Amino acid sequence: MPQDVRFDLPFDTPVSEHLEYARARHLRWVWEMRLVRSREGFEEYKSWDLPQAAARTYPHASADDMVVLMNWFSLAFLFDDQFDASQPDRADRIAEVARELIVTPLRPAGSPPRVACPITLAWAEVWNHLSHGMSLTWQTRFAASWGRFLVAHCEEVDLAARGLEGTLGLDEYAEFRRRTVGIHHSIDAGERSRGFEVPAQAMGHPVMERMRDLAADTIGFMNDIHSFEREKRRGDGHNLIAVLRRERGCSWQEATDEAYRMTIACLDEYLELQERVPQMCDALRLDEAERDRVRMGVEAIQHWINGNYEWALTSGRYAAAKEGPVATAELAGRGSVDDLLTV
Repeated sequence: MPQDVRFDLPFDTPVSEHLEYARARHLRWVWEMRLVRSREGFEEYKSWDLPQAAARTYPHASADDMVVLMNWFSLAFLFDDQFDASQPDRADRIAEVARELIVTPLRPAGSPPRVACPITLAWAEVWNHLSHGMSLTWQTRFAASWGRFLVAHCEEVDLAARGLEGTLGLDEYAEFRRRTVGIHHSIDAGERSRGFEVPAQAMGHPVMERMRDLAADTIGFMNDIHSFEREKRRGDGHNLIAVLRRERGCSWQEATDEAYRMTIACLDEYLELQERVPQMCDALRLDEAERDRVRMGVEAIQHWINGNYEWALTSGRYAAAKEGPVATAELAGRGSVDDLLTV
């Protein structure tokens, strides 16, 4: 039921014309980099259709850049699934690998990872391409957002390892979800995908900062709704519907309805702020070229809100039912069939 939940979004998301070209190269890269290690894991990964997600969220990327962005997508999603509830000590290895992923953008591009496993080796290669041509200001902003996301992921894993998963209150969870959804750096990558950078004074303005936060909230809550069946199957309490049901003592349907209402409230506030962008540009006295870069920055947010939504409706990642090794792994508390944290 939750994956079928529809939202009326006021954006049209173009789809990259390079989808099929990039998909073939990306899937070959995933296998060659050992980001999937079994035929079952590869088939499950293909069912997620992450190439479609990248093609919708970065529709203006060149063909070669689209491959890079798809490769990057695979790292974030596959790393997110590496925790095994039956092995709480695995949280320490996840933290070790996460630290390596965090520091990679802070080293000179092309530096080999000091912690070697499929995820870190692949990220070192991807960052070398992703950072190319972007200013130090952009690289630093991306690195900060990326780091906050990975730290939050480790906190989530640590809570689960200590048996404290599902203990956050609603307000605490909403703030936490804003970090774990990983949208700020994903929007930053929208600049890389079109070869521009939002002016620093606009990026630091309260209107733009709040828009980015609300986009993260909207996408995070929509994702919680669409991924609910999968996370319930895994016993994952880090989901808005589960938090609402526990805190309010209501039914699953009532919790889902409230999650939907909260998502719409975030989207409505975002849209109100978006209308204020021209006034923000006036107040900052931006010239036409700078205003155009702000416009593309806003489009990058729109592409993520709608593109991620359109992908989630059909992705096999959030399918209500699974079978075979994938179902066995999920019922055991794992998100992945394959171990990507060892050499």
